[in-house]
Amino acid sequence: MARVKVNPDTGLEHALRQFKRLCEREGIRKSLREREHYTPPSVKKKLKRKELMRKLRRRKRRRDA
Repeated sequence: MARVKVNPDTGLEHALRQFKRLCEREGIRKSLREREHYTPPSVKKKLKRKELMRKLRRRKRRRDA
């Protein structure tokens, strides 16, 4: 669970930015997005494989350049 300690002299905008950053770091938004809709295991595998291929192509391009 994300918690942010707010000092009395700290503004609300600053505390909100800290909270958003903390949520992003902990992966809360990503997990919520994943839970919105059910994705079958076959689709998950396909997406994972697609992402892996993308990373490999990127590495190869960086190595060749």
